[in-house]
Amino acid sequence: MVKIRLRRMGAKKRPFYRVVVADSRSPRDGRFIDEIGYYDPTKDPAVVKIDAEKASKWLLNGAQPTDTARSLLRQAGILKALHEASKSPSIDG
Repeated sequence: MVKIRLRRMGAKKRPFYRVVVADSRSPRDGRFIDEIGYYDPTKDPAVVKIDAEKASKWLLNGAQPTDTARSLLRQAGILKALHEASKSPSIDG
């Protein structure tokens, strides 16, 4: 199963996270398929930067976000945009 999750980077006591798409069997900071953004909780306010196009592509292909990643996607407005796009009627008819 493919997951959208956080990969911890940064120094000791100075966390910095990359939002990545990875196989659920790989280790937290190990191999990943694609990097779609980052999250910096040390800044005030916390910085969340996620590529909406890549995230939407992976979500539509069946990637499951972890709880924390889902919260960051919601914060970035990606889940709402994806939900509204799926509800809207198609133009083709």
